[in-house]
Amino acid sequence: MGRPTKEKYYLNIAEEVSRRSTCMSVQIGAVIVKDDQIIATGYVGAPRKTLDCYERGNCLRRELKVPSGHRYELCRSVHAEQNAIINAARAGVNLLGADIYLHGKRIWEGKNELINGAPCFICKKMVINAGISKFITHDKEGKTKRFDVGKWADAWKHKDMFDDMDLFDAGQYGEKS
Repeated sequence: MGRPTKEKYYLNIAEEVSRRSTCMSVQIGAVIVKDDQIIATGYVGAPRKTLDCYERGNCLRRELKVPSGHRYELCRSVHAEQNAIINAARAGVNLLGADIYLHGKRIWEGKNELINGAPCFICKKMVINAGISKFITHDKEGKTKRFDVGKWADAWKHKDMFDDMDLFDAGQYGEKS
């Protein structure tokens, strides 16, 4: 058993963070790293001091038959990337130049499968505005994907943000390893 690379190390930590998720559909964890130091973590979960889906005994989006990836405003949870950024802000930590690592898997209806890690558009905008440099995640097969956040903003200078909805799946914003 060899020593994991730094990317694998931080993705493994993001996987552990994801186990705290309170979403009935997915377990997602995020770790923000700057200068090789973890500065914030976050997982999918209801806002502080509110009831999550497990405590309520239902998922509102599933009850309303909202497909995955749609109508996030109806979800009780805050996304892992959002929570990591919020947690850094609560601690007064500067995110400029940091990297974010994201691990996620689908658990709805007994599934236990990796997801293609990519931020939703709300999270993508927050990651850009937070000054994060790299977004590191994995695809469904567990292959590492690296995204240069600056390229997202550059692409939106030339195209509308909704013109690039399929670029993540096409691999145009990252490199697979």
